[in-house]
Amino acid sequence: MRGSVTDPSRAAGHRLRRTTVGALASAALLLPLLGAAPPDARTSTDGLQQAFASAAAKYHVPVSVLLGVSYLQSRWDTHGGAPSVTGGYGPMHLTDARTALAGTVPHHSEGAEDPRGDSARAPLSPAAKLPDTGKIPARLRTLPRAAELTGLSPRELRTDPAANVAGGAALLAAEQKALGAPPSSDPADWYGAVARFSGADDTATAAAYANDVYDVLRTGQERRTDAGQRVALTGRPGLSPDTGQLKRAGLRTLESDETECPPTVSCEWIPAPYEQFGEGDYGNHDLGDRPASQGIRYIVIHDTEGSWEGVLKMVQDPTYVSWQYSLRSTDGHIAQHVKAEDVAWHAGNWYVNAKSIGLEHEGFLARPDAWYTEAMYRSSARLVTYLADKYGIPLDRQHILGHDTVPGPTASNIRGMHTDPGPYWDWRHYFELLGRPFVPTAGPYGGLVTIRPDYATNRPEYTGCVSAGQPCAAHGSSAVRLYSGPGESYPLIKDVGLGTTPSTGVNDLSSRVSTGQQYAVAGREGDWTAIWYLGQKAWFRNPKKNPTAVNAAGPVVTPKDGVESVPVYGRAYPEASAYPADVPAQAVSPLPYTLPSGQQYAVGDRTPGEYYYAVTFDEASHRVVVGKDEYYEIQFGHRVAFVRAADVRVVPSGS
Repeated sequence: MRGSVTDPSRAAGHRLRRTTVGALASAALLLPLLGAAPPDARTSTDGLQQAFASAAAKYHVPVSVLLGVSYLQSRWDTHGGAPSVTGGYGPMHLTDARTALAGTVPHHSEGAEDPRGDSARAPLSPAAKLPDTGKIPARLRTLPRAAELTGLSPRELRTDPAANVAGGAALLAAEQKALGAPPSSDPADWYGAVARFSGADDTATAAAYANDVYDVLRTGQERRTDAGQRVALTGRPGLSPDTGQLKRAGLRTLESDETECPPTVSCEWIPAPYEQFGEGDYGNHDLGDRPASQGIRYIVIHDTEGSWEGVLKMVQDPTYVSWQYSLRSTDGHIAQHVKAEDVAWHAGNWYVNAKSIGLEHEGFLARPDAWYTEAMYRSSARLVTYLADKYGIPLDRQHILGHDTVPGPTASNIRGMHTDPGPYWDWRHYFELLGRPFVPTAGPYGGLVTIRPDYATNRPEYTGCVSAGQPCAAHGSSAVRLYSGPGESYPLIKDVGLGTTPSTGVNDLSSRVSTGQQYAVAGREGDWTAIWYLGQKAWFRNPKKNPTAVNAAGPVVTPKDGVESVPVYGRAYPEASAYPADVPAQAVSPLPYTLPSGQQYAVGDRTPGEYYYAVTFDEASHRVVVGKDEYYEIQFGHRVAFVRAADVRVVPSGS
């Protein structure tokens, strides 16, 4: 049987989620066409811009097309020469998975997960780093091809940004030639070559990628890269590419009739199995009737901790767990596995599972330069926008959750909860793509702050990316560290639920807030701001000239008058009297935290207690139990939590 009669969220047998891991070259070979040596793309602040111009001229590719493709691949960042999750290097994300396979994949200390909601620490499997070297698909080995086309060495293409850009230009020119199209100075004539550059083997993925590139060409972009380079692309609002070129690309057609995706992304149906196995056991999700039977209120953002091919094998294993969608790093392609009406096992909290949709993004939390591509960010944002509109999900950080912000359902689960997508997921950029940028909504006395550091320059120290206690490479981050007083000499904030000494570990969430999260202001002193966090006052550096948060206002909860403190919960379950006779009542179990009198916490939803009873393969026995007791979802610490509405009162922030 899966789960006891008293708590089906604890599955017998614990089918665990097997969280998996998987000197600069000279630029002298890039001789300029006009005589003088170009600025070094690694040192001169406009060297990379000039490298794009030189490569475009040499290979007869419009410079705007080259810039647009590179922006979608990397946002023009170089990541210090480190490979991405799919073995991509440099601003053009030229892939060399064979070389990446030869490197060391760092340990990532995520916990393994019980599909019904509980989690436990477990060793990681190295089974899904990247595909076996004999089975590397073409999209993961574009760098060797670029070496053949340019005569540059693979090492140069991996480490020298200018060489990398030249390799990308050569690949685009080769794709144009393969389509039988002549070189052209008009960006509109390069749609087919751009689509093929994606490495996609189907028309939908190739078209979605090319459409994103041309969206960048129409709107334009300008930014300072992670290497301090200033790069700009002037927009051409009226640009209309020749999309008919794609018919000559010889790509397959996807089977997408079963998918629930917007038309602006590429999406295929790769179903997760709903099967019985063993005695009284089944997997790897539960059938449901959402949103008719129960609302869908959350979207949970995960990273895969493994490569695309390995992840697809896992979700098709009936003894494993499941999620609704997987997103591929190289091109943003989407695979759907579970219908939205059904409940996938992905969040480590059965209450959240029953009310959410899970998205797995190809990536590794503890590898800050195994970066998420712009193509994947954009594809994910389009999918989330579509789902949020369809199911009425607010686009904020209390409904678009990271797996790291899902609460432990009970006290015993807190230490095993997962920490992905981690501090290197760019929430600020992601919400800009969702059309909900984090902006000030109040003056200095609004009573709330929205965490919003500058991702590129916000570089808190982390340890444990490669080995325990060792510093991670300096890198932009969405997270801000919290102290028990207004200065870094004070101890880090402690999470009593974890019961451990707080640290700078990349997986330690005890003293960390994340971009987009909102907290009530508890005090200000010089460049420091205090917030209410896990029942205590927590301080973060927030200088006026370079703020890490913006002012906001909104409803907050505080204990009712005369109450010293109120309990905090990791799930919003109904009262015992709400359960019918054939459904075992679930314990309303508080977490080891309290919300003390005089403190305030930002409010998300008000919701009745709800429990989805689904412990057998026969869906006829499934029930949705709704109680009369109501709860508020609040931003309590790094993770969200719940308090009973009967225990608190709602007031305007700042009051």
